[in-house]
Amino acid sequence: MKSQPRPTLHDVAAQAGVSIATVSRVLNGGARIRPETAQRVQEVVRALGFRPNRMGRDLRRGQSRAVGVLLPTLANPVFADSVSGIQEAAREAGWTVLITSSDYDPAQELAAMEGLLAERVAGLIVTVADAERSPTLDALDEAGQPYVLFHNESPFPERASVAVDNEAAGADAARALIAQGHRRLAMVAGRFLASDRSRRRHRGFMQAVAQAGLPAPALIEADFNAEAAAALGGVFTASGRPTGLFCSNDLLALRTIAGLRALGLAVPGDVSVIGMDGINVGQLISPSLASIVQPAREMGRRAFLHLLARLAEASPPAQIRLSHRYRPGQSLAAATPQE
Repeated sequence: MKSQPRPTLHDVAAQAGVSIATVSRVLNGGARIRPETAQRVQEVVRALGFRPNRMGRDLRRGQSRAVGVLLPTLANPVFADSVSGIQEAAREAGWTVLITSSDYDPAQELAAMEGLLAERVAGLIVTVADAERSPTLDALDEAGQPYVLFHNESPFPERASVAVDNEAAGADAARALIAQGHRRLAMVAGRFLASDRSRRRHRGFMQAVAQAGLPAPALIEADFNAEAAAALGGVFTASGRPTGLFCSNDLLALRTIAGLRALGLAVPGDVSVIGMDGINVGQLISPSLASIVQPAREMGRRAFLHLLARLAEASPPAQIRLSHRYRPGQSLAAATPQE
């Protein structure tokens, strides 16, 4: 028999008709809550059988001037660039930074985050697998622990974030391929369960292709840390193979180019490839990698500054969206006439 899902902070807020922040303040004894509002929230808590996670209440006593950073991986240069931005801003403000990763495993996120809180960090900067449904973020909200998302976009305005428009970025990747005459397209995407950024980029890519009146692109979901050749074989060895390929991040694009070469296909002679992130190493390889660039270092800097403002109660949670841009590269060339 299937057990009922545990009610979340969002469920309480929705049923009580208040914000997540209001529920958190009620549960943690915050001031400036009207008695009738607090009573309504408590009634919903009891009705739903909601059990708050108290992990952050005592931890906030005796905090140091340190922030915790939770990343999916330390291997992808885009996250290293973001951490550089965080560290630079933290040094200027006299703060220190503690870093951990989940290895793209949603099940590891909660434990990694609790490890950071055990170090008495004042707040967190986090990238999670899925900002729409995240036990990690629910736990932080329940505990009233300040945090800022980065790289993730959240549908909940109470969740502060710094990111680019990932759907628009995916659409721009499609348009870059289409502008070079490619009509048979595909996408190699990191596993959607491990990355809502990958899912959003795919959504934007598909929408732009549909708007151009082209056939729906093939989708190849791949593990972020695996070789790509095996996943590519079923699509790129068949007749009518795609000639234009979008990869949901640059590191995956580099692995994909290696995989295409292992299949005997040339880039860009047989298949043009565009990635996303704009990591510097993409410009050092041959062919250089075309990419949708996001300002990773600035993203980290802005995330730290916004967290600092939140810790000082000088700023309500904001969802900050930075601009992306297309960077040409030799991996994306015009489609040949027979294509």
